Amino acid sequence: MIPLIHDFDGEVVLVFGGGAVGARKARRFGHEARVLVVSPTFADADFDGSELVRAAPAPDDVPSWLAAADPALVVAATDDETLNAAIERHAHEAGVLVNRADRAGDRDRGSVVVPATVEDGPVGVAVTTGGTSPAVSRHLRRELEPVIGGAGLVATVVSELRGELKEREPEADTRREAVRTVAANPDVWAAARAGDEERVREVAERVVAAALDGGWSWNGEKRKR
Repeated sequence: MIPLIHDFDGEVVLVFGGGAVGARKARRFGHEARVLVVSPTFADADFDGSELVRAAPAPDDVPSWLAAADPALVVAATDDETLNAAIERHAHEAGVLVNRADRAGDRDRGSVVVPATVEDGPVGVAVTTGGTSPAVSRHLRRELEPVIGGAGLVATVVSELRGELKEREPEADTRREAVRTVAANPDVWAAARAGDEERVREVAERVVAAALDGGWSWNGEKRKR
C-alpha cells in the first residue's frame, strides 16, 4: 500500500455504523468533509456534527445509498460482517474508495486504510501499519507528538521566506539551500517549540542571511557581496 493525501473539502464521506468506531471515523473526517452516518441506533459518542440518518439498510440497499450520497469515501463500520462485506463490494463496483473498519491485515484492491495522524498547523504526519496493527500506529502517533511540536510555525515561516527569496535571489539552487538550512536549524525549532513566532522569524532571517554570505538585508534590498 502507498500512502496518499486526499483533500476531502466539499466531499461526502458516508459512514455505515453508529457505534464507537463509526463515531471515531466521523470525527476523523468531520473537520473537512460532509459526513453522513447511517445506522439504526447511535452510541452516546461525539459524532462531530455529522448528519445522523436513522436507518437499517440491508445488503441489497447499499447501491441506492451510494447513488443518493455520491460519496468520495465509504466507511463500513457496522457490527454485521455480511453487511460490511456488501458495502465493500458495492463500493468497489461503483468505483468508490472504501474503508472497512472491521478488517485488519490484507486488504482488497481499492481499499483504504485511515492512518493515525499527528498534526500541527499545516504539518501532518501519518503513521500506518497497513491495517495490521492499529495499536502500534496509535503508539507511534503518541511518540511523534512532541517531535513535531512547533512544526506548523516553522513551516509557515519557511514558506514566507521562500516566497521572499523568489523575488530576491535568481538562483534556484541558492534559494533551496538557504531554505533547507533554515528548516534544519535547531535554534529555529527551539523558538518554534516555545511558541515565539517573532523569534522564529528573527532567527530564520539571520540563518538565511548567513547562508547567503550576508548578501541580503531584510528591508527588501540586496547588499553588495
